[in-house]
Parts: sequence; C-alpha cells; structure tokens
Amino acid sequence: MTPVRSAVVGVGYLGRFHAQKYKALETAGLSKLVAVCDSSEARAAEIGKELGVPALTDYRQLIGKVDAVSVAADTSVHHEVAKFFLQNGIHVLVEKPIAATSAEAEELVALSEEKDLVLQVGHIERFSPPFRLASQNATAPLSLEFQRMAPFGPRSNARVDVVVDLMIHDLDLALCLDPSPVRTVAAWGWSLATPLTDVAIAHLNFESGMVASFTASRVAPSLIRRMHLVQEGSTIAVDFASLTYDICRARVGEPPAVESQKFEKTDALLAEVESFLRAVGDGQKIAVTGRAGTEALRLAEKIVELINASRE
Repeated sequence: MTPVRSAVVGVGYLGRFHAQKYKALETAGLSKLVAVCDSSEARAAEIGKELGVPALTDYRQLIGKVDAVSVAADTSVHHEVAKFFLQNGIHVLVEKPIAATSAEAEELVALSEEKDLVLQVGHIERFSPPFRLASQNATAPLSLEFQRMAPFGPRSNARVDVVVDLMIHDLDLALCLDPSPVRTVAAWGWSLATPLTDVAIAHLNFESGMVASFTASRVAPSLIRRMHLVQEGSTIAVDFASLTYDICRARVGEPPAVESQKFEKTDALLAEVESFLRAVGDGQKIAVTGRAGTEALRLAEKIVELINASRE
C-alpha cells in the first residue's frame, strides 16, 4: 500500500506515543508522519524535534497535507477536531472516549458514513493478545466479570469520573463479546479522592441472557485489570496486566482441565495504529468502529446517570 500521510493532533502523554508509532511504521511503508500538532507551542516543538517533523499549533493547517490523523487531544475537543477532519475528507483515529457525549459521537459516525471515511476509536484493550484469544474461544457467554483498578497518581484524570476514565474499556469489551441489546442497568458509585466518582460498580443484563458486572476504581492499593468469562463447558480468565490467559474446560462426570498461556509483552498501541493505517490504505476492516465507540459511551453515560441520581 502507499504510505498514508499522517499527523497527530494533541501530543501530550498519550499523543506522543501515537506520533512515535506513526514514525515507527514508516519503516514498514505504512505511514509518512507529516507533522505533529498541539495547542501548546512548546510541547509541539518538543515532540516535533524528537521525531524530526514540523510542529504546528493550528490543526487546520494540516488540510491538504494529510490523509489521516490521530486525535489525542482532550476529550472536550474530540468532536470539534474530528468533525473538522471528517468534513475535509480525512480519516480519523480518535482516542477513547470517542467524544464528550453520545450525541456528539453520533454526529461523527453519521459524517464518517456519509463521507465513506474510516472513523476508528482507540479502545486499546481490543488489541490485548489474551483478550483476542478469549474472544476467539468465546461462544455464547453466560456471564462476564471485569475488574479495572489503579492507584491514584499524577496521571489520574480527575476531570472525568472513573466510569468514562476506566470502566469504559470493559464496557466496550463486553459489547464486543455480546452485541445483543442491554436490557437493564444497575450502578453504584462513590467519590473518595475527587468530587467526581472514583469507585464504581455496574451490573448489566443483556437480551441474550448474559449478565455482566464491572468494578472500576482509581483509588486502589494496586493495579488490577482482569476479566472472567463463564460459558457452557468452560470458564476463561484474562489478566490484562500480566498478559495471561487461562481456560478451564469442564464436563459433567470428568475432572476439569486447565490450559494456560502467558504472552510476551506486545505493543498494543502500535497494533492499533497499524490497524487504522491498513483500514485507510488497504480497506481492511475497522478494528473498533465509530458505532462501537458510541455504544460504549452511551452505556457509560447511562451508568453515570444512575450513579448521579442515587446521590440526589
């Protein structure tokens, strides 16, 4: 494929990594990093110098120079920035959550479909090797349980609640494993370190009959990122932090048999950016569509609404 002319808008902590991946994929002939852009002139200049590309502060200057962009700026401007590029015929990879609201997200999806452009959302756990194996071996899940916890630290996003900050990763994974409509939602949450929800629990019932539970915390003693799946004939455990996969196969009258696999550390963001470039350049299937990102955000909004209502 012809290298895709690319840029990154918003080169803070995460955006810098995006830019590095586009640069790295130049050697594979997939990308040509044209520029980096950030509202901070100093930050843009720093990352531009690091990667040897021009640094901009106005993303509108990229028109005519790029075919695709990563939008890794603050969530509050995802809609504004992504909409601008889609309107101008440029493919977009936008970090999660896709937008500040599901209404904004729906507008982006409609625009991308109208323009026949790639709109991919950065739900990076889809690229976790143990999750990929679990999704291949998942037939008809009966239950899912997710735990996503982290200590409060300098990078804790106190501008959004823990549902949108952390739990949304697992909401996306659950919707990926069971695309049937969500029938009921129950949720609870507590503020500990910030005025917003720092610990949240949610229970979902799906039309398929599957039940799913989620626990998210950004004030935990240690890092925990786990998934447990129950289905007819087996249970599957995934540890996203240690990159382990365990499946226990069970049949009445026979002793359960456990198979385990540990994956080497991989670069999930590199895989995500590469999948985006191949969707743009080769027409490959979009790994996480705008619609998928919108559904995860809509579900997160419902959970936040329930938690906030319980406090009134």
